[in-house]
Amino acid sequence: MIEKQQIAKAVEYIRKNCRADDFSFSIATSNDHLTRFAQNGITQHISGEKQNIGLAVAFDAKTGSAAINSLEENSLQYLINKAESMAKLNQSDPEFVASEPSHQLPEVDNYSPNTADLPVETMVDDILKCVKNAESKKAKLSGISEKHITSSYLMTRNGFEGIDNSTFFSHSMTMKKDEVETKVSNSVLDHAKFNLEDQINQLNSQFDSLLKPVELPKGRIPVILRPAALLQWMFYLIWTFDRRNTDEGTTPFTDQIGKQFFGKNFTFKSRLDDPDLGAEKFNHEGVPNSNIDWIEQGIIKNMNRDRYYAKKLKKQAARPYNIIIAGGASSEEEMMKMVDKGVIVNRLWYIRPIDFKTGEWTGLTRDGVLYFENGKVKHSVNNFRWNEILHDATKRILAMGPSVQQEYYAKIPTLLIDNFNFVDVTSF
Repeated sequence: MIEKQQIAKAVEYIRKNCRADDFSFSIATSNDHLTRFAQNGITQHISGEKQNIGLAVAFDAKTGSAAINSLEENSLQYLINKAESMAKLNQSDPEFVASEPSHQLPEVDNYSPNTADLPVETMVDDILKCVKNAESKKAKLSGISEKHITSSYLMTRNGFEGIDNSTFFSHSMTMKKDEVETKVSNSVLDHAKFNLEDQINQLNSQFDSLLKPVELPKGRIPVILRPAALLQWMFYLIWTFDRRNTDEGTTPFTDQIGKQFFGKNFTFKSRLDDPDLGAEKFNHEGVPNSNIDWIEQGIIKNMNRDRYYAKKLKKQAARPYNIIIAGGASSEEEMMKMVDKGVIVNRLWYIRPIDFKTGEWTGLTRDGVLYFENGKVKHSVNNFRWNEILHDATKRILAMGPSVQQEYYAKIPTLLIDNFNFVDVTSF
């Protein structure tokens, strides 16, 4: 946590000594604890505080920036000198936008005393419970347990000032025995909402189901994508979901804003008022966040836009600060009865673009693939390489499970998608 007295003293110094026409001054601090474990034993503790102090300045449209890690006056003077000298040497930035003015910031609470005060002894005890579970299966366990306390402060020449405090806890682990390997992970703002037993049960269920895999050939087949798998894919949608690139014709969304482009069952939004999810008051440039619909029942409502392009559009800059995918009411058991056969995928990885213009991606499955038939899981199968277009796949959604918290910033449902395109079999 940043002490108000420290902030006030540093801000006064910057205001008094910075000669630039415009500036943004930021202070970011974190108090972190990370405990790593591998081969059924704790291997590393990392803990401590760190801070990053940044200054971005502008003379007309000539910009420069610098960063330090101390709030001492001599360090602040070095910061000013370095940022200003770089700006004076620079060419004018044709896309320069003046710093943000004062804003009315939303009321959010991302800080949990349960997480901030979590003893390291509790974290270690929980890891030992997980290790004992792995040992009962004659398996090896690895992973990491983390807690983070962060503060972000921003002040600009044009009048913006804001501070945001947050916490989150995360725990991930991978269990391995011979060729069987699977992972689970979860993070929460409030440690009191973390359920270790549920995570252990999920790990055991995945691990037990992967014994004695059977070969399954490539091809199109219905797939049940679990939340961790869908979330990995969403990162890549967000990466390309950019208004400027779309208007310039380099994404599949060109001329599709306001139109039905995704499946009618697909809704993607960001919300400040979900008590379970992290939601920053403002972004790193001082733009306040707000409730925003990105895709509503398949219709593109909004897209990522930086401050330069937002100004051209006469809109406010925006980017997803959390991820909520609307869900349904179907269970996995019900989904398995909706199709003759299919596979369940726990997670996706190695996702790479095939064609940005069409929105086609390729990737691999990981952490276990299960084959089901006549409403029941029969056995595990090999991993696959897949090629798919996300917006096209959303048009083939047959059913959705409830939207559940996968990470402290994301609520994601399980999806049943028809004719998922597995193009090859992989050995890992």
